[in-house]
Amino acid sequence: MSKCSTKNGLMGRAVTGKPVTDCADLNELFTSSLPAFGGAYLRRVYEVMRQVIEKRIPLVVTCAGPITVSDQHRAWLIPLLKAANTAYLTVTDAICYHDGHDCLRKTVERPIREVDLYGNDAELRENGIIRVTDTGFDEQVLFDQDAVVTEILQRPEFQKRMTTTERNYLLGRQYGEREKALGVAPGLLSTCADLELPVFIGAPADGSLFLNSVKLWMMARLGKIKYSFDYDLHEDVFESCAYHHWGLFDSEPKSLAILILGGGVPKNYSLQPEPTLSQIFFLENIRGYDFDAQIVSSPVTDGSLSSCAPAEAVSWGKVNPDTYTTQTVSMQGDYSSYMPFIVRALVGKYLLHNPPEPLRLYGKRDELKSRLFATIGNDEGAMRRIMESLSLPDVLKI
Repeated sequence: MSKCSTKNGLMGRAVTGKPVTDCADLNELFTSSLPAFGGAYLRRVYEVMRQVIEKRIPLVVTCAGPITVSDQHRAWLIPLLKAANTAYLTVTDAICYHDGHDCLRKTVERPIREVDLYGNDAELRENGIIRVTDTGFDEQVLFDQDAVVTEILQRPEFQKRMTTTERNYLLGRQYGEREKALGVAPGLLSTCADLELPVFIGAPADGSLFLNSVKLWMMARLGKIKYSFDYDLHEDVFESCAYHHWGLFDSEPKSLAILILGGGVPKNYSLQPEPTLSQIFFLENIRGYDFDAQIVSSPVTDGSLSSCAPAEAVSWGKVNPDTYTTQTVSMQGDYSSYMPFIVRALVGKYLLHNPPEPLRLYGKRDELKSRLFATIGNDEGAMRRIMESLSLPDVLKI
């Protein structure tokens, strides 16, 4: 390295790109053939995820967008969830709703078809075709899905207050039964149920699954049926905090990582456990994620939750300030364009024949929540500050 390159430590290694024709596999392409600019961002995402995979760091995955409509969950998300030491997943209610479309009726092919991205949407409407970007399906799919969801939500096991993770576990079991009966490849929720992988929904009322619950709630209010399903959002958030606390203090690496795809509510929901534990519960030695890789599409200038970079999250305490310069990255882009290659490179290089045992945190959720309750209750300093926070300070009184 020349004197110029090392002067005052302002320059690093030479910028070189290995010809892709000389790369043995995708791993080498990511590490050696993406020398600068946008490619360097992609390389950084890969490098952060490589560290997470190699060190078996418990990984939180957040995802927004029509990933189940487009069958991306089968293409690369499920392989990633199995390959990583995945702690939990946060998605939208729509992702859970559309996950069930493949197990509605016995068909040779998926009911989701390719459609023209720049076609005539008025003509699609006249023919009863619903378009999601460049995919589409018959409107009857929605009515079939509503019928299935309505029947499932009336089952006895759903007639209580529960977290979004419990609803998705129970729903995944039901989807799984239908998939097996119809010869359909396992979907997202059924796979997560088999792995006992918790699936959170940050905005549970924002989706057609909940709209069907509203229908049943209305009929119960009218005295036509009995229906008592409801969400316990307090316990939902507490459960996410219990997983975060476990990752920091009880997991083998004593560390946590997050992969954010698409931003939005799922991203913010999974960044909230740290401020809940430290700012609201006043526990000591709480930190945010040690690793943070994100691929988002919104510009950072609009201040939306889908574009908050790791450095900004550091100022909130949601990302570890000691690691963010080397173990975080935020890349602008459409994650569907990049994740298939990233996952294939990671799995092909490290885990194709040696996947980790599932963490199965859903099956341990009651134990982990009880442990967190005890930790807070036995912390005299935390309890004192919580009690003090219940009254308005004199300085704020008017």
